[in-house]
Order: sequence, then structure tokens, then C-alpha cells
Amino acid sequence: MSKYLISFEKGSMDHFTEADWPEVGEAAHAVVREAKDAGVFVFGGGFDYVNDDVEHAVVAADGMVVDGPYPESKELIGGFMVVDVTTREEALVWAAKNAVACRCAQDVRKFMDDPELD
Repeated sequence: MSKYLISFEKGSMDHFTEADWPEVGEAAHAVVREAKDAGVFVFGGGFDYVNDDVEHAVVAADGMVVDGPYPESKELIGGFMVVDVTTREEALVWAAKNAVACRCAQDVRKFMDDPELD
């Protein structure tokens, strides 16, 4: 089995109206419940960019803390789900379900295998 990160960019869901959110939220939670029932869900969630007290920081290799993302970065992850599946094709199926539920494109990336953790 391999773990895959399925994610979408912050701002991908900014086009929704307030009235859309309950339906989108329920659809996204339904995909998570389905992934849990299938035994492939590892972890997931959305990042809080709404509240003013949430701060993004980058900690450099020398320990220096900088508020915000790297200056050269253009996108931040808005939400994600990690699945543990047998094939890339299975990960793409879960990403497609997320794309429909969240009404936005999903990025799919495989985690490196770590033989010490297997």
C-alpha cells in the first residue's frame, strides 16, 4: 500500500456563496466517511484561513521563524486528505470524488516509501 496526498489550493473554493457551504461540506464529509468505511482514510482536514488569529509561519533550517509562506510561493494548501491505497489509480478515484464534492481541482502526490516504517 502507498500513501497519497490529495489536496486543493487555498482559494479554490472562494467562488461559493454562503448558501453553497452546507451542501459542499456535507458532500466532502460524505467522501471522508466513504474513505473511512473503505479503510483507506489516513488523515485529512481543511486549514483555517478565516479567523484572524490563525497565523502561518515558516521555520528555517537555522531555526529562524518567518511569518507567512516563502515569498516565492504563490499557493497554499486549503485542505487535504491522505489515503493509503494499493495503486495510483485508486488514489485518482478518491481525488475525483473529492473534486466533485468540493467542486474544485485536486492535486495528487505520492509519499515516498520509507522501509523503516513498513
